[in-house]
Amino acid sequence: MINYILQVILYQVLFLMIYDFFLSKETFFTKNRWYLLLTPILSFIIPLIKIPTFQKAVSQDFIIQLPEIVLSPEKVIQNSFEPQNIETSVNYINILFWLGVVVFLILFLVKLIKIINLIRSNEIIRKSDFKLILIPKQRKAFSFFNYIFLGKEIKDNQKEKVIQHELVHSKQKHTLDLLFFEILKIVMWFNPMLYFYQKRITLVHEYISDAEVAKLASKEQYINNLLSNFFQVENIGFVNQFYKSSFVKRRVLMITKKQSKQINQFKYLLLIPVLVFMFFYSSCSSSKSQFEKRTITHYRIADGKLFSYKGDKETYFDSYFGVDPKGLLEEIPFDELPEEIKEQEYAKFRSFRKKFNGNLSFSNMLKFDKFFKTPDGRIARGSIGNNFTSIHPDKLGDELLFIRLSKRPTFPGCEEGDSECFLEKLDQHFFNNFDKTILTDLELDTKKVKVLVDFNINTNGFVEDIDVKAPNKIIGEEAIKVIAALPKMTGGEKYGKPIKANYKLPFTILIE
Repeated sequence: MINYILQVILYQVLFLMIYDFFLSKETFFTKNRWYLLLTPILSFIIPLIKIPTFQKAVSQDFIIQLPEIVLSPEKVIQNSFEPQNIETSVNYINILFWLGVVVFLILFLVKLIKIINLIRSNEIIRKSDFKLILIPKQRKAFSFFNYIFLGKEIKDNQKEKVIQHELVHSKQKHTLDLLFFEILKIVMWFNPMLYFYQKRITLVHEYISDAEVAKLASKEQYINNLLSNFFQVENIGFVNQFYKSSFVKRRVLMITKKQSKQINQFKYLLLIPVLVFMFFYSSCSSSKSQFEKRTITHYRIADGKLFSYKGDKETYFDSYFGVDPKGLLEEIPFDELPEEIKEQEYAKFRSFRKKFNGNLSFSNMLKFDKFFKTPDGRIARGSIGNNFTSIHPDKLGDELLFIRLSKRPTFPGCEEGDSECFLEKLDQHFFNNFDKTILTDLELDTKKVKVLVDFNINTNGFVEDIDVKAPNKIIGEEAIKVIAALPKMTGGEKYGKPIKANYKLPFTILIE
């Protein structure tokens, strides 16, 4: 959201720069009015438009993924969630935003009530196309829709010109323009460009009215009336005021200015390259605020390289599971995530907490869910290292076990692609061949020994790259012997090509 707001403000700055440098001195008042009305709307729309571009071609190496298998007792994940108090997360930015909205909404309503009170409490003279509100003991002159407010202290010979001026505002619905910016100021009260916009369109309104009234009398006479009078200024942002001292000099200059040449209208074509830049920037910028569902991309790391492949599901996140990415993926602290993702995680936490009967803290949940920035700027959710030991074998489906291989590695004696048989054979082989007698001379303080075995099955079906994490060296060496003794298997395939498959198998050895 922050990125979107910054883009809106940037585009409004660019639009106003074009107006100030190239258009503000031209006498195309109506065109300038529409320019000042449409460009802020465009600034809100353009960041939301993403021009389709060709996706980058991905080499075959990045389509081949390194599947992983994870097994461990379910209680590991339950015991790790120690009862704690619920951690509340207060979003002070949201509080400040809504506080500002409320304050500016109240200010707007106060001004509106002030207008209504002036209408109710003063004399009304009904005309065919407007209503004249006479304000006693005042020299005010302004309009609001078809209401023209006129101070009774204004000289009689000046009232006609003032009414004609305000009547132009009324007929051309200038009040709608000012209300439009008032509403924008409520929603984006922190955006200074809206105030600049409102000031400029107010001045354009005066140019339009001056030009219309000056046609009915000599310009010199109208200018003299404008310069010789001082009217009180009503401090209401969405009314058209006849007199505003900061505008008088510019209004006089514009009244006396020669009509701009028609060829000068080509200056509006400057919008074309600026709009092209804006569309290009919005489409190509990598923004965390672009948080929408699309086909998931799975990221894996093998041999120090990052591999990726497209999945089938529509999701907000990409996925990553594996060892420490070592810089290939950038881990993102939860506090730096986009607000949309945070809200998703808070909702997920509330759902999980009910399942754990309240014995779950948000910080502990985040220990198992980590977030990474992917090469294309999206957010990937996943785990690293030993977090794999937090999944129960009964909860694992084919998607986690073999990551949708087109042809799965097959253990001798199992039917092709039978993942359940594959896992049973691995489990049976480990416990049948592991020499438990080596444990008798080890002074261990536990009756359970956990061993995490990491190994690959190459494209020829042989075991290689064995790595074991165990309580001590002796147990680790024995585990390596057992895994090295695995028989030749049928290698796996992905997209019709042989691949090397990686497995992480936590085994628990019970000591009686």
